[in-house]
Amino acid sequence: MTHFVIVGAGECGARAAFSLREKGFEGDITLIGTEPLAPYERPPLSKSGSAAALEPKFVATSERYREQSIDLKLDATATAIDPATKAITLVNGQTLGYDKLLLTTGASARGFPGVDGTSHRIRMLRTHADAVALHADLHPGRHIAIIGGGFIGLELAAMARKRGADVTVIEGLSRVLKRGVPEAIAEVIMERHRQEGVDIRCGRSIETLQEDTDKVAIHLASGEVISADLLLVGIGAAPNVALAAEAGLSVDNGIAVNKYLETSIADIYAAGDCCSFPMALYDGRRVRLESWRNAQEQGTLAAANMLGENAEVSAVPWFWSDQYDLTLQIAGLADEATVHVRRDLDDGAYILFHLDGQGRLLAASGIGRGNAIARDIRLAEMLIAARAHPDPTALAASAVKLKSLLAA
Repeated sequence: MTHFVIVGAGECGARAAFSLREKGFEGDITLIGTEPLAPYERPPLSKSGSAAALEPKFVATSERYREQSIDLKLDATATAIDPATKAITLVNGQTLGYDKLLLTTGASARGFPGVDGTSHRIRMLRTHADAVALHADLHPGRHIAIIGGGFIGLELAAMARKRGADVTVIEGLSRVLKRGVPEAIAEVIMERHRQEGVDIRCGRSIETLQEDTDKVAIHLASGEVISADLLLVGIGAAPNVALAAEAGLSVDNGIAVNKYLETSIADIYAAGDCCSFPMALYDGRRVRLESWRNAQEQGTLAAANMLGENAEVSAVPWFWSDQYDLTLQIAGLADEATVHVRRDLDDGAYILFHLDGQGRLLAASGIGRGNAIARDIRLAEMLIAARAHPDPTALAASAVKLKSLLAA
């Protein structure tokens, strides 16, 4: 019987497995995961302020995997791929043959140079186990230092403040959220953190870290020394590509795939955080996306293409972050935009539309409380997908419905 193997039991891998069944695949499916838990959603790990909310949000129940005849192998690590014989070797020595293979190996938190990740007082957040351990240390009277003023660092800062801890954020760049978030929106978020008492220090480089039994001392190049009970490293994630690279697959800021999520070796696909792919929407530019929605969409797309549908990557990139009562959402890629148009909404919320020199809408960035920007960002996604050239004056006018621009 035909056997499809998926290495990586996260959101993307699980979605792919279930999509294969939904599309009528009747062969064997094996889903391999390194963690002891069934696939779960990772966004809540850095957004939850209460220990009670740390119960894993599973993609599906254990019963559903059994009902769908998906062989879920947990606490299992794939150590080698042999494309010539179409075989996977697991750490326990077991070998699995495959007809088609999907790599959804995800990404790992980037460590700080010289820190091996085993320190009790210097931590990173990537897994549910990391989150459980972290929450046990977040309480009033504790001082938490965070390296990194990007999404993960600021979400951790908000989470720590919700638990009553004192927080200092250290960012090497000139401002927070430097990569991918407009300065005006970053300023709103930074001000909200400061209202909550977070000490944010930008433009600071770290010379050394010193850890003893009670504290961590962060020595900055400026001569400042920050003493903390716990240091969290939130400087992004690196794609897990070692397994693919050792098997001879092409790697380019992730496992390199084409528009169908096919790797450089036949019958091997990759999807989600671990892969880079060309986006036709942005003239074939190769990108790698770390987002919950991308993991879902590419899991479904990979399943379709493993079954021969030849469906191309076409989704508009979308990111979001919740910090306190604020929600940030970004649709598209704005880094090549030259024109920026602001649209004010209710209760201080607003959206920035980013256009190129020819007037084409490339991206939209919004900030507001709750769901204030959700509908307009969704409509902006549709305009971006349509390669629309909307009238900037109409974009700025809150009285003009975005839906009308889409119809035009």
